[in-house]
Amino acid sequence: MTGTVRDAMAGPAPAEDGPDLVVAGAGGGLAGALRAAEQGLSVVVVEASEHFRRGNNTSMSTAMFPGAGSRWQAEAGVGDSAERFVDDIMAKTGGRADPRLARTLAGVSAPLVEWLADSVELPLSLVTDFNYPGHAVPRCHSVPGRHGSSVLDHLVRRVREHPLIDLLVPARLVDVATGPDGAVRAAVVRYPDGGEEEIPTRAVLLATNGFGADRELVGRHLPEIAGALYQGGDQSLGDALRIGERLGAATGFLDAYQGHGAIAANAGTLVGWATIIHGAVLVDLGGRRFGDETRGYSEYAAELAARPGGTGWIVLDEVIFEQCQPFQDFRDTVESGVLVWADDAAGLAEATGLPAAALAAELADAAAVARGERPDEHGRANWERPLSGRYAAVRVLPALFHTQGGLMVDEHAAVVDPGDRRIPGLYAAGGAAAGVSGHGAAGYLPGNGLLPAFGLAYLAADDVARRAAGRAGPAAPAPVH
Repeated sequence: MTGTVRDAMAGPAPAEDGPDLVVAGAGGGLAGALRAAEQGLSVVVVEASEHFRRGNNTSMSTAMFPGAGSRWQAEAGVGDSAERFVDDIMAKTGGRADPRLARTLAGVSAPLVEWLADSVELPLSLVTDFNYPGHAVPRCHSVPGRHGSSVLDHLVRRVREHPLIDLLVPARLVDVATGPDGAVRAAVVRYPDGGEEEIPTRAVLLATNGFGADRELVGRHLPEIAGALYQGGDQSLGDALRIGERLGAATGFLDAYQGHGAIAANAGTLVGWATIIHGAVLVDLGGRRFGDETRGYSEYAAELAARPGGTGWIVLDEVIFEQCQPFQDFRDTVESGVLVWADDAAGLAEATGLPAAALAAELADAAAVARGERPDEHGRANWERPLSGRYAAVRVLPALFHTQGGLMVDEHAAVVDPGDRRIPGLYAAGGAAAGVSGHGAAGYLPGNGLLPAFGLAYLAADDVARRAAGRAGPAAPAPVH
């Protein structure tokens, strides 16, 4: 290669005919790079932002990896399967998720988390202290601190150490060149000085996330959330969508997204929906609840945005405060000083500026519902316990985290055209690909961001390895998942 901003030269430069795989995006794409290199392939990763370790969606996530049928579930006595996971996806999306992709991701979920633990050496464990909305059983696995920054830091270390992987930062994939047969022949990379380079390769994995940072695309496809805070990577500009469309790729589910109804105002930190699952409530500026909070944090973003002032307050207590300490995001919120405390409803109204009579009535009604004295008018059935003792509250804003629609892919993460034919050598993962959240925000299941990002990258690497083995000689057995 020529002229370059090569950040990590962990070994010899690729051969003159280029690497076996170019990965665009250093989030979940790093898992694809490691999986490919594990099978002897040479890989170049290009990443547009020099601040990616704290600025992409993987690093900002709560590091929740669904794994249906994992060994940690078996050890905990949790019965689960890929089929059950597919059922949950279809239930949450109202049957509108792509069936092939739902089966693919549910099927790879347990092998993926076990590979991340065994080969990549991520310290994963099953989250059992609460269960996210939509998952019938505990199936999310996470790392200590439950924050994506530690996941990404670990992946970057492994990538830098691997002799078959080069990491170019900052460098942006701006195009994919194809030959007369339509197959990928090169990745076109642009450097900060404006110079461009063609990197010869037979395979490109688009792992550049979605289009959440492009306000025009968000306004066109996601108008209900277009005015909300954007809380995702600043390089999620729709690059993969534009490149794929130019090459004739099919697209789908462009109205799907992950929202969140719990960004701490004046801090910008994630309060987290574990507060709600443990029994907290969300009230608007009138001091009243306005729905069943346990349906999911994603759909609550647009619902909160539609309330007067586009903001509200999460009300919790000391027990929930302690229950949420395992989350680094919650601890960051606490350390920012934005929580207010009060001994009773009247004191909480004074501290928050909420209407005292309405807030007191709402908290009393919620406590009665939680005790089982009457049904909830909003249909909420999940109450661990009524709030008691001192109250705490934090003002929250709605946000768009990332988009969930993109390029259509097959069961190997290969990008397909409208006739479901592969574009040879082109793959997509994460927000660059269409996900399994159906349409809108309500179909998002916790983990629907990281599972397509890591799972599709993993599957793409396996497919590239199989095809490379076929070119080199007799077909090799597929890697065991």
